[in-house]
Amino acid sequence: MTGSEVRAAVEWLASVAPDPDICQWEWERDPRGIALLPAGRRWDVLILPGKLGCPTLDVLTRLIDRPGPVLAGFGDARMGFFVPPGTAARWVGTGVRSAGRGTWIVVPHPGRAVVGKVRWLIPPDGSGTLTDATLLELAMHEAAAGGRE
Repeated sequence: MTGSEVRAAVEWLASVAPDPDICQWEWERDPRGIALLPAGRRWDVLILPGKLGCPTLDVLTRLIDRPGPVLAGFGDARMGFFVPPGTAARWVGTGVRSAGRGTWIVVPHPGRAVVGKVRWLIPPDGSGTLTDATLLELAMHEAAAGGRE
């Protein structure tokens, strides 16, 4: 990512914080490079088990040029796909956790090397691109049908 893309991504992510300026200031100075941000404002997150998330991401990247941001956590045991706000409240799929309004997630700084247990597989670029939930669901079905779940 270029410096301007990192700045745009930081501003986009921090814009959901109660005080974006303080969030950015602390984020830049935290040696762990993480922030706790509220979901449900600009994005929700659908959290898949890694056994399903990895093949789903493979399918998704074959279907579209650039999916929305994707996080991996805890040794890739879980993967979080950033989807439009409101998706979490409507999601009914089994085995998938969701983070929407009223929940918070740990988000790594988009321009730093991995320090903690959460890392970007596809970092945000600051444009607000999110993964369409219907497309994500189709990718999940194809990944599961491929016997890779």
